[in-house]
Amino acid sequence: MKKLLFQPFKTNISGISLPEKFTFPFYYEPHELSIIASNALQTYLETQTNFEHNFGLQKNQEGLVIGKMFGVLVCQNQEGEQGYLWAFSGKLAGVNNHPYFVPTIFDMLHEDSFFRKEEEVLNAINRQIEILENSDELQSKTNQLETTKNEATLDIQNQKDKIKRLKIERDEKRISFTNLSSSEIKQLEVELSEESKKESILLKKMTKYWNFEIEKAKNQVNLVLNEINQLKEERRIKSGALQQKLFAEYSFLNLLGERKSIGEIFNNNPPAGAGECAAPKLLHYAFEKQLKPIAMAEFWWGQSPKSEIRKHKQFYPACKSKCEPILLSHMLKGLDMEANPFQENPAEGKTIEIVYEDEVLLVINKPAEFLSVPGKIISDSVYQRVKELYPNATGPLIVHRLDMSTSGLMLIAKDEATYVKLQSQFIKRTIKKRYVALLDGILEENEGFIDLPLRVDLDDRPRQLVCYEHGKSAQTKWIKIETKNNQTLVYFYPITGRTHQLRVHSSHELGLNLPIVGDDLYGKKGDRLHLHAEQITFIHPHHYWWLSEAEATNYLC
Repeated sequence: MKKLLFQPFKTNISGISLPEKFTFPFYYEPHELSIIASNALQTYLETQTNFEHNFGLQKNQEGLVIGKMFGVLVCQNQEGEQGYLWAFSGKLAGVNNHPYFVPTIFDMLHEDSFFRKEEEVLNAINRQIEILENSDELQSKTNQLETTKNEATLDIQNQKDKIKRLKIERDEKRISFTNLSSSEIKQLEVELSEESKKESILLKKMTKYWNFEIEKAKNQVNLVLNEINQLKEERRIKSGALQQKLFAEYSFLNLLGERKSIGEIFNNNPPAGAGECAAPKLLHYAFEKQLKPIAMAEFWWGQSPKSEIRKHKQFYPACKSKCEPILLSHMLKGLDMEANPFQENPAEGKTIEIVYEDEVLLVINKPAEFLSVPGKIISDSVYQRVKELYPNATGPLIVHRLDMSTSGLMLIAKDEATYVKLQSQFIKRTIKKRYVALLDGILEENEGFIDLPLRVDLDDRPRQLVCYEHGKSAQTKWIKIETKNNQTLVYFYPITGRTHQLRVHSSHELGLNLPIVGDDLYGKKGDRLHLHAEQITFIHPHHYWWLSEAEATNYLC
């Protein structure tokens, strides 16, 4: 075992109890031992001289700014000693391996790897293709083809024009037939008809000739193009074979000593970068070296990307699209792990408060951590509860939604006509909503407007990204209420209603750059998300008077 990789704790940890179960990597509070191991790694990153990487933390540093996820795995060796491993996601300073960090599971960039050799073969084919595509021969034959096409077009058009002209002349001759005898007219008609046939036959012959010449020129071009296409097909086959070989070689261990390739896990269609994250690297190395995993944590190091929310030194869960299939379906098999909170009913023991009710609609106060509609695993939701309370209601019921973690007012329609009219108000943006939120930090300005387009993070649902290219418009007006205890209370007035809009607009550096207290996705986990929909104003769909409900219990204070 390499001493440099399994590092013993430098401080006395005898008074710290080991966790009863291994960390659930997709939703967790870092264990104290994980925090100590992370602090050691962060100290190393602040002082190391082994590599040069621009994390965006130093002014005027050269190179592209790339923040990075780092991970630590607290584990126990065969002698019963506790220590930890370090890892980084992807590449660091352009390479896969560094001292003190566990290696990549399969280093395809190693100079002796089959990937490098096969890559050179593919590169040689690419060079051949490029030479042929840019060759004088192909250019000359292509030019000849275009010249032939142009000559054919001109020649055939001239003949068509000639036929039209001669026809006019023949018609003029026919007018003069009045002074001729019938036999003379007949003879002249035969002559004119023969003349017309000859010109038509000539056009057909010319067309046939030029089609032949064009086809001959095309064949000359195709001789080169076929060679290029054969090379491309060879490249496709070799590239596919290399991909499959990579999928087979890129395999992960688990506690039981079982191996499973990335191809098997993702049905030969893994997302880019799958297996390169810190979590699978750490676990694979631990299993390989017969180290027992105890706890794990991952944190962000560096400047936040422009699209997603990543705060320097803050802990984050493993990503879902790339890591979840690898970890949950294989690598964590055999480990006594914390329960998956996403499989637990967050609404258990909670009740829905009815704030307003009449014959056609309800205004309810939804508690935090309560689904608006049934999820994939949990069916308990506002919809389910209201359906049970009003079994004879005929409407779709749920007019709009609140995030599971957000508390506050929701409109419920008892019939379809009410639903349609309320929906129309949402579409026309005549319904006004006010949220109150507690932000983690001091907000200097008193009011403002945020305009940051959002789209879902396809690699880590349900997280949202700021995206100016593919994102949908997301706009929020805000007003500061008060600042107290290094926290700021604000009103939010959302103009649009995108998923996680207020949470992202609060946390993102181009927004308020202050996460909402308790935001486990874009800030720090707390007792709850301190975001509450406290007021909704709308026109009653049948009585046509304004209705404003602002008496919902505010759980933020």
